[in-house]
Amino acid sequence: MKKVLKLTGILLFAVTATFAQTNKEEIEFYQSIFGMEKKAVVDAFVGLEGDAADQFWGIYDAYETERKANGQKRIELLNKYTQSYLDLDDATTDALAAESMKINAQQLKLIKKYYKQVKRVSGSKTAAQFYQLENYFRSAIQIALMEQIPFIGEFDW
Repeated sequence: MKKVLKLTGILLFAVTATFAQTNKEEIEFYQSIFGMEKKAVVDAFVGLEGDAADQFWGIYDAYETERKANGQKRIELLNKYTQSYLDLDDATTDALAAESMKINAQQLKLIKKYYKQVKRVSGSKTAAQFYQLENYFRSAIQIALMEQIPFIGEFDW
């Protein structure tokens, strides 16, 4: 659990740094650091060995590639939100909300897709562990983001 808390701290730093710098290369750098730390936590939690581990990590790496692409979309959405925050009208607000829901749905679909693949090669327990961890990480990220950005209308004067 300490590793998870440490990872969450690193994630918070990465999220803050991401908002400060929108450089794509820096975002990819922070994602790679987060990915390495995250992989260590997953490895310790799942604890597979041998051929089962090789199969799991092949699937997990493919998942991470797709998850990072989805994360890029979320960062782009957050940038749109921060750039338009002071001038939000109904149409822009609706478009941002719809895009957020679409990204969330894509992420859930992605987790479900890879849950099935992990289950097929590593069993239900490992698949459930994968699912639990991904939901934990998603929740931690969501909380970190919500603490960093203002609510709509929070700064209306």
